[in-house]
Amino acid sequence: MSREGTIIAAHGRHYEVEDADRGHWQAMPRGKKSIYACGDRVHIEPTGQDQARIVDHLTRESLLYRSDAFRQKLIAANVGQIVIVAAAEPAFSDELVSRALVAAEHEGMRATIVLNKCDLADLVPAARQQLIPFAAIGYPVIELSARGDITPLLPLLDGMLSVLVGQSGMGKSTLINALVPGAAAATREISTALDAGKHTTTHATLYRLDGESALIDSPGLQEFGLAHLSFGEIEHAFPEFRPTLGQCRFHDCHHEAEPGCAVKALVESGVVNRRRYEHFRAMTRDHRG
Repeated sequence: MSREGTIIAAHGRHYEVEDADRGHWQAMPRGKKSIYACGDRVHIEPTGQDQARIVDHLTRESLLYRSDAFRQKLIAANVGQIVIVAAAEPAFSDELVSRALVAAEHEGMRATIVLNKCDLADLVPAARQQLIPFAAIGYPVIELSARGDITPLLPLLDGMLSVLVGQSGMGKSTLINALVPGAAAATREISTALDAGKHTTTHATLYRLDGESALIDSPGLQEFGLAHLSFGEIEHAFPEFRPTLGQCRFHDCHHEAEPGCAVKALVESGVVNRRRYEHFRAMTRDHRG
């Protein structure tokens, strides 16, 4: 007899499924393909003690994933909010933040940015400066230290399924440990020689918070490909571009050197941040002829 459940951990073709009674099952799908993500709702059929087979896939509300020309990497399903974690140390990529925001906008997700490790007071101003363009267009930027006070983040997690996304070393696992006592998510010291964190989370895991709130921790990433999005989809995922879309002189304007470009006019006037514009050009490079 099948039962409905939620995938709370995904690693290759191996999944942990939590059913409605909070029972946990080690489950595998039929066939060789692995099409499921943490957060997916599925039907399972028990095959043994705590063992099950995934037999049906319920409709998704959203799917956050990244892709390049060769493959897709699923991150989380049925998520209502993406929480992008940056830190005062090590250095983070503001372009990766933009890419994650574009993926979230495309899926209709709410987005919040966390600046972690704000106890490192001398390093905060430079990191804060990188995030000003995102705050200027309406994305909440929450400053905190996961080793200190995380309460500023709690109201934004209330009542929804969120996913933590960020580069390795930003402190996502430490944040999970603070939000979910006993989660025992592994943390390691930052590799100062490489100025990048060592990978600690190897698979996505869903943690239950209070009430209806839940949080998915995803593996640290160093890139966020958007090969699955068209030029128009990327263009529309920049909120600051939307008021002028369709107003360029040429209907197929790529917002580069074309005369009469409404987006470029906003950049030149300072209404659109030039760094964000550069991120857009990097994302759409493959779509330009």
